[in-house]
Amino acid sequence: MLVIDDGSSDDTGATARAAGATVLRTIGLGKGGAILAGCHAAIAAGAARVILLDGDGQHDPDEIWRLAAAAHAGADLVIGARSRDRGCQPFHRRSANRLGSLIVTLAAGRRTWDSQSGYRCADPRRILALGLRSRRYDLETEWCVRAGRQGWRLREVPVRTIYGDKPSGMHPLTDTGRFLRAILRGWARGG
Repeated sequence: MLVIDDGSSDDTGATARAAGATVLRTIGLGKGGAILAGCHAAIAAGAARVILLDGDGQHDPDEIWRLAAAAHAGADLVIGARSRDRGCQPFHRRSANRLGSLIVTLAAGRRTWDSQSGYRCADPRRILALGLRSRRYDLETEWCVRAGRQGWRLREVPVRTIYGDKPSGMHPLTDTGRFLRAILRGWARGG
C-alpha cells in the first residue's frame, strides 16, 4: 500500500507507516499532483494497476474488490460510483456532482454518473499517458473527459459512501472554475 501524504499537518504519515504502508511525502502538489506522483511511484514499484481512494474517510476500503473485479473483467477505468440514494449525500454535493457529471458526459461522449468520485482503478501508465494538466480536484474531471474521448472502457460500480462531518476541501467558486477549465482542456485535446 502506498500513501501520498501531501503536506498534512496531522499524523497521517506516521499512522500509515505503522499500518505497514509506504509513505511518499510531498508538499503542496494538490490532489491531482499527488495522484500523478503516486502513479509514478506505483510504476517504479512494478504495479500494473492502481486503486485510488481519497484520504478523507469517505470511501470504504472493504469495497476495493468491486473495483478490482471490474478492472479484471476488462474495464480501463473503474469508478466507484457513490450511492445515488438521495438521503445519503448532502444536497449541495449531490447537486454539484450531478451537474458536473452531466457536463463531463457531454464532453467525454460517454455516460458518467459520478465523474468526481475519488475511488478509481486504472493502469498508472495509461493515466500518465493522458498528459493530464490539472493538479487539484479537477484532475479526475479532466481524466474522465480525456479517457472517454480516447475510447477507454469505463465501468462504474456502486460503492457505499461514508459522509462524516468533515467539510469538503473544495472551494465552490475556485474549484468550479477549475472543473470547467479541465472539461474544456480535455475536450479540446481530443482523442
